[in-house]
Amino acid sequence: MKPALLKRQTSSGGVIYKKTDDTYFVALISVKEGKFWCLPKGLLDKGETPEMTAVREVREESGLNGRIIEKLGDITYWYFIRGENTKCRKTVHFYLMEFESGDTSQHDLEVDGAEWFPLEEALKKISFKGDRRILETAKARLTAA
Repeated sequence: MKPALLKRQTSSGGVIYKKTDDTYFVALISVKEGKFWCLPKGLLDKGETPEMTAVREVREESGLNGRIIEKLGDITYWYFIRGENTKCRKTVHFYLMEFESGDTSQHDLEVDGAEWFPLEEALKKISFKGDRRILETAKARLTAA
């Protein structure tokens, strides 16, 4: 068997939030027939900055428009693309984004759904360790203000 090829990918995404009364809400997306809840993110298109990609991907996957407040951090992980016999090292840049407009019902077909959750509930619901770490960073930034 041939050794696996190596590939790098860069994505961007965001934690989009809104505050109602004293509660912060964040939007999560569901994927894989609702099995997983995660943060909206996607690959950089040619000519895009990570910030441009984050705004676009959040809009496409959640139906929500947001304004970047600050960078939250990056997560990096490896995954295997079976059909290509390729190991991929993916880095995802995440940004804190303030909700401006939109509706979660307007998400694209790449995701199964998008919903607002109170921040504490979102931390329990989110499926992946890296996304949870980014969400915890967002919580620290939002509640420090």
